[in-house]
Amino acid sequence: MTTALITGSTAGIGAAFARRLAADGHDLVLVARDIVRLREQATELHDRHGIEAEVLSADLADDKGIEAVAERLGDRKNPVDLLINNAGFGNKGRYLDVSMADELRMIKVHCEAVLRLTSAAAEAMRERGRGGVVNVASVAAFVPRGTYGASKAWVVQFTQGAAKDLAGSGVRLMALCPGFVRTEFHERAGMGTDSIPKWMWLDADKVAEAGLADLARGKSVSIPDPRYKALMGAAKLVPRGMLGGITSRTGRKYGPQ
Repeated sequence: MTTALITGSTAGIGAAFARRLAADGHDLVLVARDIVRLREQATELHDRHGIEAEVLSADLADDKGIEAVAERLGDRKNPVDLLINNAGFGNKGRYLDVSMADELRMIKVHCEAVLRLTSAAAEAMRERGRGGVVNVASVAAFVPRGTYGASKAWVVQFTQGAAKDLAGSGVRLMALCPGFVRTEFHERAGMGTDSIPKWMWLDADKVAEAGLADLARGKSVSIPDPRYKALMGAAKLVPRGMLGGITSRTGRKYGPQ
């Protein structure tokens, strides 16, 4: 029996990973801010799949929250075999319309927390000679689009570099880069979604399934849908300056800053 720790586990892609991993027989450590939702999720997954589900309430925008999760990842007596760094959020508004406090909070959650938790997990995993880390990024990482895209680009670059450094250690690292996924993400950020074309939406359960399959294949970056793979391939052919204008207009219409 192996154990997976999932941040942002109570909704969206994190919840999809929890469902899939529990169905596959993995014990879980569920991490989010809302202890009530965590306990409800743990009970449901335990009752449905017979797995053990531990809960850890932590805010990854806070040092104490990051430290608590890092400490759990470093527990050698109760090892974590798979880390899903999924916690994240978007800010509504253009650059300079978003408060500096909110921008820094995003960097804290998307970058600092990912760095510290990946490092805590990978160190313990390397000692055992096995383990995996999935850092949830976004296709926004591949286009010039504000703090959100920049933070996700950092996740991709960091993950790819760490994966190379740990090659041969038995520890796999992968950045998962989905497009629009039907979750609570946009609602929490106060963003409307009516204008987003139906074909651009992905299913969270399918994203989690594709991500786990790509991790097993040894990929360091996963774009879990042929439509978005095609879009990102086409984006490489567009001049950077033109791409910046396109993504700026598209981002204001559809996505986070």
